[in-house]
Amino acid sequence: MAAFTVNGKRVTVEKNQKLIRFLRDDLGLTSVKDGCSEGACGTCTVQIDGKPTRACIPQTDKLEGKSVLTVEGLTDFEKQVYTYAFGQAGAVQCGFCIPGMVMCAKALLDGNPNPAREEAAFAIRNNICRCTGYVKIIDAILLAAELLRAGEVPAVPADWSLGARVPRVDVEEKVTGTGVYPDDIYMDGMLYASAVRSQYPRARVLAIHTEEAKALPGVAGVFTAADIPGSNKVGHLKKDWDTMIAVGDITHYLGDAVCIVAAEDAEILAKAKALVKVDYEELPMVRNPQEAMAENAPLVHREGNLLAHKHIQRGDPAAAIAKSKYVLTEKFSTPWTEHAFLEPECAVAYPDGDGVMVLSTDQGTYDTQHETMGMLGLPAEKVKVQNCLVGGGFGGKEDVTVQHHAALVAYLTKRPVKVKLSRAESLLIHPKRHPMEMEFTLGCDENGVIQGVKASVVADTGAYASLGGPVLERACTHAAGP
Repeated sequence: MAAFTVNGKRVTVEKNQKLIRFLRDDLGLTSVKDGCSEGACGTCTVQIDGKPTRACIPQTDKLEGKSVLTVEGLTDFEKQVYTYAFGQAGAVQCGFCIPGMVMCAKALLDGNPNPAREEAAFAIRNNICRCTGYVKIIDAILLAAELLRAGEVPAVPADWSLGARVPRVDVEEKVTGTGVYPDDIYMDGMLYASAVRSQYPRARVLAIHTEEAKALPGVAGVFTAADIPGSNKVGHLKKDWDTMIAVGDITHYLGDAVCIVAAEDAEILAKAKALVKVDYEELPMVRNPQEAMAENAPLVHREGNLLAHKHIQRGDPAAAIAKSKYVLTEKFSTPWTEHAFLEPECAVAYPDGDGVMVLSTDQGTYDTQHETMGMLGLPAEKVKVQNCLVGGGFGGKEDVTVQHHAALVAYLTKRPVKVKLSRAESLLIHPKRHPMEMEFTLGCDENGVIQGVKASVVADTGAYASLGGPVLERACTHAAGP
C-alpha cells in the first residue's frame, strides 16, 4: 500500500502496480499514453516531484509521499498556453506524443523561463515523435516560454479564408489529452482479449489445447477458427490472411493467431494465454524471395509464392539504351522497415443490436468494415466501424490486426472487448515496408542527358499479400524518376 498525491489530490493504492496502470485504469487519466510499456518512447511522461518521469517505469509502492502531476493537473492558463503554442507552431499531428512533450516542456520552463533552443531540445531528448520531426515541437516550447513570461495568451486566429495559416481543429484535445484513442476507452463489463501466436514461422497446427485456459476463473472464452461464423480469410485486395490458423492448416509467419483468449482483466488474460498449448509439425520456412523462387521451394500459399508481376513500359528503353554513349548498370537493395507509429494497434468492439460496433485506430474504416463483415457473415448495416484518433500509421495500419478479433469476441460473448497489441506484438505482426532488390540500367548521351532506363525490381511482401501488388507497381512507376 502507498499514499501519494496525484494532481493535488491524495490517493491510496492498495495493490502495487506500474504507475501508468494506476493513472489510466484506476483514475482515468488517459493523457498518460501507453506507447511501449517499457520506458522507451516517452508518451507516458508525467512529473514526479517536478521531475519528468516515464510512468511505465515506477511501481506505486515506491511513491509514498510523492507528488505526481499529469496534463490533467495543469492550471487552466497553462493548458491555454500549451494549446496555443503547439497549435501556432504546427507541432501537433497524430498527437499521441504531445502530452508527454508538454510535461517535459513544463519541467523545463518551471526552472528556466527563458531557455535557449538547445535547452528545449535537450528537455525532450527522451520523448519520441514520429510525425512532426521535433523542430516544430521545439518552436512550440519556446513560444510557450514567451507566453508564460508575458502572462497572457493571444486570441486564436479567426481568419479561415483560403490560404490563411490556422491551427488544427484538434489541437486542444491532443495537447490536453482529452482526445480519445481506442485504448482510452473503458466500458462497463469490458473484456480484454488477445491472440496466442504461432511458435513457428511455418508449421502445421495439429491440435489446440484450450481446456486449462478455459477453466481459469475470470476467463470468458477461448476461441479458435472453428468459432468464426463467416469466412476465416481476410485481406484488402486478396483474401489470404487467416483470422486464426485452423487445426490442420499451416502457419505463414510468427504473427499468425492460433486462438483468441478473452478474460475479465489483463492479468487473468496473460495467465490464460500461457495455459494454451498447441501441437505443431514444424515445416521448412521460406525466408526471402530468392528461396521462394527456388525450384521445389515450399509453397507459402497453396497457389504459389508469386503474388504479382507488374510490367510498365513507356517507349523503347532497350533501343534507347543501346544507342546511348554511356551505359551504367548498378544493383540496390532496401531492407524491411518498421513503421514505428507510437500508438500500438488497439480496437474496442461491443454488441450493437444483433451486430457489432468497432472503435478502431486504422487507415481504412471501410476496409475494416468489409473484412469484418465477411468474417462474421453479416451485412454492412450490422457491422459499424468508427475511427477514433489515430496515433500514427504511415501505411502500417492499413491491414486489420486487432479490429476483426475484437469484433469476433464481442459478437460471440455479447460483451464489450478491448484488444490491444503490446509493442513487441506490434513489431511482430503488422506488415512492414517492403524489402526490394533492384537492378537499374541507365543510358545517357555525351551531355549526361538520360536516354533510357531499365529497372528490375523484386519485392518481398512477406507472408501475406497486404498491398504488395500496388506497392510493387508504384516502385516500377517511380523507378525512372519524375
